[in-house]
Amino acid sequence: MADTTAHDDAPRTSPAWEAWTIRGIAALAVVAAIVLALTAWGAVVHGHPAYAIMLAATVVIGGVTLWRWRRPRRAGGAATLVLRLIGILASLAWVALIAWLRPFSAIEPALAAMTSDATVTVTETATRIVLAPASDAEGVGVLFYPGARVEARAYAAHLRPLAEAGHEVVIVKEPLGIAFLSMGALDSLVDERGGPWVVAGHSLGGTVAAIEAGVAYPTDEVSPVAGLLLWASYPADDLTSFDGAVASVSGSEDGLATPADIDASRADLPASTAFTEIEGAAHAQFGSYGAQPGDGDPTVSDDVARAQIVAASLQLLDSLG
Repeated sequence: MADTTAHDDAPRTSPAWEAWTIRGIAALAVVAAIVLALTAWGAVVHGHPAYAIMLAATVVIGGVTLWRWRRPRRAGGAATLVLRLIGILASLAWVALIAWLRPFSAIEPALAAMTSDATVTVTETATRIVLAPASDAEGVGVLFYPGARVEARAYAAHLRPLAEAGHEVVIVKEPLGIAFLSMGALDSLVDERGGPWVVAGHSLGGTVAAIEAGVAYPTDEVSPVAGLLLWASYPADDLTSFDGAVASVSGSEDGLATPADIDASRADLPASTAFTEIEGAAHAQFGSYGAQPGDGDPTVSDDVARAQIVAASLQLLDSLG
């Protein structure tokens, strides 16, 4: 009889399906991260560095995983198998997350509006874009929060006219394109430059702007918030006691912040709020980043919508001096 002792005592390796599954997911992660970076290159390079770091980490970890799993690995017990299955599911969820977080990239005319000239000086850092009047700013400043996953540069053409009118505009670059991750941007700005400021935002950015506006300050301090400007947005909480100026600018064809949503928000805003509905405008026309899933179909051109959005915004700023 042949001696089978050596065979029986040899360490068991992971089944082939497990190894190939892990390799496949690692390869998928690497390819997905590279494709996402290439197809949204401008937004990745000019956005908050958090997303670029996520993509780079995905490529590195995926590459290391591919290299390590070229060789057979010990099968381990049931607990090891469970941990590997959890790792596989977590990896798939991670790939889905970075794909969902892919930013809406800025397009023209926003890109052209990022150039400095004799009227507006444009500066850009890793966390903000500043549109400053070439002469000393005379009006109240504007702190602007972009909509979810929308590149900050996408609002340059809409906000540049405010800077041309004498208002310094600071556009927040939000980590992963999520305004909630930029909470506290107002405090940092006030510490640097003083006030007052109008906090503004589009969509989810407007909701965060409303939270910033509603923050209570000690009675012996002057609030740095002079007003609230909502673009296709509404507050999440009751702001009826806010004593600053408020303007809500919306679109009649908005499929995301619908006219019904805007109408319902009246109950949460001060009675003095100025509501302006842009006839024929859709959600994505409040920036320059292309179409957005779930949005309505606009019946006016981007130029017409932008001009009316700017005019309604300037009315609020002019009222504050």
